[in-house]
Amino acid sequence: MEPHLSTTPFGRRTLTLAHVANQAIAKSRPPEKAVHKWHVYQTLCIARVTLGVSERALSVLNALLTFHPETMLTGEDLIVFPSNDQLARRAHGMPASTLRKHLAVLVDAGLIIRRDSPNGKRYARKGRDGEVAMAFGFDLGPLVARAEEFERIAEAILAAERELKLVRERITICRRDIAKMIATGLEEGVPTTRAGQGPSDWTEIHGLFRAIMARIPRSATLTELEPIAEELTLLADEILMLLEAHTKTEKMSANESTFEHHKQNSKSDFLIELEPTLREERGERAVPEPQTPRMPEGCYPLGMVLEACPDICDYAKTGISNWRDFMATVAVVRPVLGISPSAWEEARTVMGEVQAAVVVAAILQRGAAINSAGGYIRDLTKKAQAGGFSLGPMLMALIGSRKRDKKRA
Repeated sequence: MEPHLSTTPFGRRTLTLAHVANQAIAKSRPPEKAVHKWHVYQTLCIARVTLGVSERALSVLNALLTFHPETMLTGEDLIVFPSNDQLARRAHGMPASTLRKHLAVLVDAGLIIRRDSPNGKRYARKGRDGEVAMAFGFDLGPLVARAEEFERIAEAILAAERELKLVRERITICRRDIAKMIATGLEEGVPTTRAGQGPSDWTEIHGLFRAIMARIPRSATLTELEPIAEELTLLADEILMLLEAHTKTEKMSANESTFEHHKQNSKSDFLIELEPTLREERGERAVPEPQTPRMPEGCYPLGMVLEACPDICDYAKTGISNWRDFMATVAVVRPVLGISPSAWEEARTVMGEVQAAVVVAAILQRGAAINSAGGYIRDLTKKAQAGGFSLGPMLMALIGSRKRDKKRA
């Protein structure tokens, strides 16, 4: 008599149409089809979210696969029949109740099929030749039948992750370029208007930049990031055009002044060459080498400040490796944020120059969350004067916020 595989689960477990469909898919696979069980498992690890399977459920599937003696899954003999105790041990000691829960998840997702015995236990009957003639347990056939489907899902996920990574890299590069170009334009006094058109000043350009950056959600998708990347690219191109146009103008002016200077000073240059010892007699003043300033007293370590406020690094010309670099970068950022000289002077007087600079970096980090940087720093100055403001909680809050954003991402 031909053995009959059960199609319904034992006991109170219910049979759904999805279970019937999964059994039909497994039955329709060609007998000669073979797949590598660990390759399929790795594919499922990538596609698990789409399939609705958790990491714990996949660890149970991993344990089930270890009970199949062959590396390749092929043919009809794909039923494994470990007891709950054996399966729990290979699933790193998972409790029995949790094990049953994740087995049900694997069945509902169509990754395995229950082939329950009349009494619900898992075992195998051997024939006269000693080979397994009938087995009751979990059928791994769906893994063979749906292998191509899993591959397509995994490839689509990996492709989406690559595109998301590329657009994030594009945003990061544009962000860095825009910040540094704004800092350069502000320091060099580059005009922002051409032929009466364009933004009024660099503060307005910086406001546009921060407004675009503020639209980036914490857990951003590719659809949300692509238009933001386009806007940042356009803004970076426009700022670069401003700097290039100013460079060309400066170069033409320099050429004309050099020509005039050459005509006027040709004789003086000749006299300098005739008297080479004059400079030696007067003696050249030795320029003292700048020393790297130490950490100011009463301030937090620079590494901690940069961890809390990494956006300030985008405005540094050659990076921030010491407090001098930090203070120079804050001097560029302060007017860009719209903090007036009077508000800055008050903050320096009350808080101290370094702590006031750290507050500016924190305001920059918070971005669009602060409507008026000048008004905000005045409020903090008043609180500090009354003894109601401390820099530590502000830095720790920023560090905590960044860590939470990384976990969400």
